[in-house]
Amino acid sequence: MSAVLVYAAVLQYTRLIGLRSYSKMSAADFAMTIACGSIFGATVSAPTPTLLAGSFALLCLFILQWLIAIGRRKSNWFSCRVDNQPTLLMAGSTILDENLKRANVTRNDLYGKLREANVFNSDDVRAVIFESTGDVSVLHSKSDEPMTEEFFANVVGAEQLFPSPKQEANP
Repeated sequence: MSAVLVYAAVLQYTRLIGLRSYSKMSAADFAMTIACGSIFGATVSAPTPTLLAGSFALLCLFILQWLIAIGRRKSNWFSCRVDNQPTLLMAGSTILDENLKRANVTRNDLYGKLREANVFNSDDVRAVIFESTGDVSVLHSKSDEPMTEEFFANVVGAEQLFPSPKQEANP
């Protein structure tokens, strides 16, 4: 009976707060998913927490997730404190070893992601980004179409993709 009631509570909370509660966009989202699963499991399978306490704990998590989402949306300062920043791992065919180190990613991890993305030649790589979610985005193409700089605005190291034009000295 408690499984049905806690499940119904999770469904209701999700409808009220939104599916964003289970997205994989930030560390807070990951923590929310783990915490909800833990509380759900403990409430259903153990005598404590009670059904009421478990349901209340879940409600508190959903409210906290909702408040964090509002804070992220309204404040860049808050968002920078809660979210991880995506990191450029490759700029074209150049592997950025310092950024690999910063992201705790090995070259073998990178090569695996390149193979997963069907990259056959490093010259076809435009950019590889370690996203804030832990996913790796591999952008590859044989064409030299320009990339939209705005898409890389918050990526650590993106300046290597879009070098600023050199200022010519006045004679």
